[in-house]
Amino acid sequence: MRLFTALVPPDEVLDEIARAIAPYVGQVPGLRWPDRETWHITLGFFGEVPERVLPELETRVARAVGRHSALDLAFSGFGGFSSAGRARIFWAGVTGDSMTRLADSVRAGARRAGATETDDKRFHPHLTLARSKRETDLRPLIEALSGFSGSPWRAESVRLVRSHAGPPVRYESLAEWALAPAGRS
Repeated sequence: MRLFTALVPPDEVLDEIARAIAPYVGQVPGLRWPDRETWHITLGFFGEVPERVLPELETRVARAVGRHSALDLAFSGFGGFSSAGRARIFWAGVTGDSMTRLADSVRAGARRAGATETDDKRFHPHLTLARSKRETDLRPLIEALSGFSGSPWRAESVRLVRSHAGPPVRYESLAEWALAPAGRS
């Protein structure tokens, strides 16, 4: 099964993003805009994980999550991977408390549990909003949205999610663990 861990922002914060991008959805040739129900901030992508690994993965990820405090975050700015001028992914940036230690802990726990395909790229917190099969110049879109700044919110839990191939891609939450109260870690 294909697994990842994620933070899921509150609906009212996602509403702000949806309103900001609404005038541009469908306006950039080649960009595919996934359903809002799939929006999340990936902490760790584990790839294909054998079912027999799941219990140990849940134990280790739960332990990793419990060692970190809730995070005060906000969405701010937009960008593209690999660059704004040659992007295949359009994203909203995340500011606030650093998520890097949490992401590193979760990914390390998954690897120790046997999730051998765990992504080890440098963590860059973001919310993926659109994808393209070919490189696309997103600079005009990013500039048009440059004034956006989202409301602050607190991430208080981490979800383990299973990805079901589509179309459309569908996500299933398998487990959820609370982060420690803010200020404690």
